[in-house]
Amino acid sequence: MNFETILTEEYIKKYENEWPNKTILDYLRAAIKNYPDKTAIIDKKSRYTYSELGKLVDRVALGLLELGLKKGDVISFQLPNWNEFVILHFAATRIGAISNPLIPIYRDREIGFMVSMAESKMIVIPDEFRGFNYPEMVSRLLPEWPAMEHVFVVGKEVPAGMKSFSTLLEEPWEEKRDPSILDGITHEPNELTEIIFTSGTTGEPKGVMHTHNTVTISSTYWIDHLKLTPNDTIFMASTFAHQTGFLYGVRLPVIYGGTAVYQDIWNANEFIELVEKENITLTAGATPFLQDTIQVEGIEEFDLSSLRIFIAVGAPIPRTLVKQAALKLPSTILSGWGQTENGMVTFTKMDDTEEKLTSTDGAPFPGMELKVVDALGNTLPPNEEGSLLCKGPALFVGYLKRMEMTKSEFDDGWFITGDRAIMDEDGYIRITGRNKDIIIRGGENIPVAYVENVLYEHPDVSTVQIVAMPDTRLQEKACAFISMKPGKDPLTMQTMSVFLEEKGMAKQYWPEHIEIIDEFPRTPSGKIKKYRLRAIINEIMSDKV
Repeated sequence: MNFETILTEEYIKKYENEWPNKTILDYLRAAIKNYPDKTAIIDKKSRYTYSELGKLVDRVALGLLELGLKKGDVISFQLPNWNEFVILHFAATRIGAISNPLIPIYRDREIGFMVSMAESKMIVIPDEFRGFNYPEMVSRLLPEWPAMEHVFVVGKEVPAGMKSFSTLLEEPWEEKRDPSILDGITHEPNELTEIIFTSGTTGEPKGVMHTHNTVTISSTYWIDHLKLTPNDTIFMASTFAHQTGFLYGVRLPVIYGGTAVYQDIWNANEFIELVEKENITLTAGATPFLQDTIQVEGIEEFDLSSLRIFIAVGAPIPRTLVKQAALKLPSTILSGWGQTENGMVTFTKMDDTEEKLTSTDGAPFPGMELKVVDALGNTLPPNEEGSLLCKGPALFVGYLKRMEMTKSEFDDGWFITGDRAIMDEDGYIRITGRNKDIIIRGGENIPVAYVENVLYEHPDVSTVQIVAMPDTRLQEKACAFISMKPGKDPLTMQTMSVFLEEKGMAKQYWPEHIEIIDEFPRTPSGKIKKYRLRAIINEIMSDKV
């Protein structure tokens, strides 16, 4: 397949002195040489030293070659946070194949589309995970995948026509094929190594393409920032098929020569036990992970002295949560912002003030640039909200088979992130919403995130989302989709208005319609699909015309 990217000679020259110009294999070789007997990866079923990991990677790589897979082929894997994921990614890289990680909770619609678009030659799935039968799903989808040649299953239940992944791990391929053939495969740092799909909150998922350089630099940023050494052990429960899990759970530990501990289903009690057992020093996950951790009953009975960093991403950390965590955990609490297209771009610092930590998403890494612009593309002064643009060496190199779409997402070299933000005088940003969340009511901007946050303060409200609804005179008005807490009476326009008036909110910001719903439409990664809410209210309003 021909992978069209934005990697021109001019682009490469621009960042060649900033990129590491290495592949993950260079770091793996160094770790094997320097720490052969050190534990590299740990999951609930197995643990491997760097020496053992290296041997398994080469064995699986030789098995892949035996199957006829080659450089440039795409290998999809829809696996939980298991050691097999790590081994397979490194083995695929060893033969020059491109890894396509797929989130375990995706089902027929998402997997069918993504694997078809990637033209994958091979897919690896579990036999079962969280009660779902993956081989049955793949059997239904195989007719849609003309490029698919091999289906491998991790687990004991392997249907006819599929192969057990254990044959790749346990068969001594090194005795059947000359291992030196692997060293003859060349790897250029600007070649593709990953195709990872966005969750598609605004429509069709997009295949984000990354090279060795763009994903490696995203990981190496963390080493200096967090002062990581081979003595650090990282815990990862965020799925490997998200960039957080992939970059910082699968790849980062190998780069700095540390140990990784994996969890396939987040469990705060188990995490606390593992911190004590494995001397975990840092972890990264969604902000609710931090909340769950400090609420573990009997947390004081565990030795958590090794845990020095807890990274909470996805939203600024509430000030009260930071204070509560300080009483329960010995770690520094950090936060950051990033995307599938650019990895983690901003981070708070180890010595930041409480104000920076609780009211910002951090400042960009050296080499990454951000700016906040108005509707005309003019850079805004500090503390004014606008569209957030980004550029730098960690940016992706294009959307798979969507070059025109890729070009439309850039403005003179700046990637249009789609997020809205405020940047302070020190270069720290705070994400305030999405561009498509802005409602313009008769020329007046309604700050969606602000309205939502106020309504969240209502004691009976569980979830609230504000979207635009059509209006013939004003063009747009605000509609509030609300779900109530169990047993609570639905909000009405009257009770909501009384509440918002008590809160002192300007009347022009008040929602002018309410829809009470039980469940919000969500993506597989849990994000609320605002575009679906807009479609729902559009249909409701059209029926009333």
